[in-house]
This record gives sequence, C-alpha cells and structure tokens, in this order.
Amino acid sequence: MLTEQIRQFKDKLREGYVLGPFAKTCDPGFIEILGYGGFDFVIIDLEHGPNTIQTAQDLVRAAQVSQLLPIVRVKERVPSVIGEALDIGAGGIHVPQITSAEDARSVLERAKFAPEGMRGVCRFVRAGEYSSMDRFQYFKEANEAVIIVGLEGTEAIEKVDEIIAVDGVDIVFVGPYDLSQSLGVTGQIDHPMVTDKMVEIIEKCLSKGIAVGTFVETVEGARKWRDLGVKYLCYSVDTGIFHQACHEIVVQTRRD
Repeated sequence: MLTEQIRQFKDKLREGYVLGPFAKTCDPGFIEILGYGGFDFVIIDLEHGPNTIQTAQDLVRAAQVSQLLPIVRVKERVPSVIGEALDIGAGGIHVPQITSAEDARSVLERAKFAPEGMRGVCRFVRAGEYSSMDRFQYFKEANEAVIIVGLEGTEAIEKVDEIIAVDGVDIVFVGPYDLSQSLGVTGQIDHPMVTDKMVEIIEKCLSKGIAVGTFVETVEGARKWRDLGVKYLCYSVDTGIFHQACHEIVVQTRRD
C-alpha cells in the first residue's frame, strides 16, 4: 500500500503539485483528520517539536489509514536517524541543513539499499512488514521512498547548482525562515532578497527537472508559489492551523 501511495504522490508531483502540512502533534487522530481533510502528505517533524521515533511510528500508521503520504523530517543527517525513519514506514524523508553535493549524496547513500546506496539492512521492521514481505521485494520497493533535501542558508544557496546535479534527489525544499535569517532579514519571508533567491532556485531546479518545495502560511502564499513553479507546498503546521481555526471561531462568534 505504501509503495502505491509513493507512486501516486510522484505522479501528482510531476503532473501538478502536492499540498500538506508539517505536524507537531503526537496524536494519531489529528494526523488521520489531515488525511480525511484532503491533504496529499504530512511531514512528521522530528527536528522541531516533541515527537520521537516511537511516537512517529503511530503517526505514520495514521497517515496511511487516511491515504496521506507520511514524510518524516529527521533531526540530522546521520545514518541511524535516516534509517530508523524509513524503518517505521515513512514514505519519504526530509533532511534539513543540506549545504553541499556531498551532503546530498550522503543522504542518498543512507536512505537507499544497494546498489543505489548503503542503507543499513534489516527487514524485521514495520516497513518490511516485520519480515512477512519478500526480502527482495522490500529492498527494491524501499528505494522508491521520496528524498527531500532542505536548503536553508546562504551556503547552500551558493552551492545549489552542484546540489541539484546529484542524481536521485526528488525534491529541493527551500526554508524561507532560515533563508531570511541567513540573509539578515530574520522572519521577513516576503522580503525581496528572500523571494529573489527563492525564484532563482526554482528556475534552476525546474531547468533540471527537479521539484521545488517551500513553506507557506496562507492560501495566497500557496497560490503565489504554485504559480511560480513550486510543486511541493508545505502549508503551515497542524498546531497553527488548529489555532487559527479556533481563533476565527471566537472572533466571529463575539462579533457584534
């Protein structure tokens, strides 16, 4: 089932765009709701927030129940961290703070089984259906996981050409908040310096046939970047979406 979800996700990415939020929650029910709401994917965030690999496993299950592709953002580019995220059944991994082609190649090596990489081999995990799946089928299908690399600072931006030349990266994610900080305009994600750099990256990636992703907080922002060529639209965070909905209810109810 996960392999089919991955293939559908990649097809939709090629044909148009995909939409999904980051998730800080530890509640599987909240993840299911996101799927039933119509999102294409969810990024289970282990870099920021309280989740652990153990709580993330139940969130991955919840995502699959509601036809939501589970993507895990890992804390760092470490073999064991990348491997365990895929072992619990993530359909993709999002690796932050990529600054060079060497970084991107190391992600691929740690995320894929041979001959495409050297991921630690264990089929007695959830992703391998606890050894009930044919081992060779598992090793082959596991290599279809979506690989997302995060470019979040000027060092990475300066090396974007060499990073996107690495074969096997599915999506280049540009973090606008970290980018704004590195450009000296912290938090000003709509500052011309930030948007100009983002447009430059988008154009370079599209010329190489690589999808670009970014973080947006409004429908207007999502439409803006979609129209500029962004295909992987990360729409806000589950906690922020819930807060906004609660706040709007209170404001509208109390309006005279």
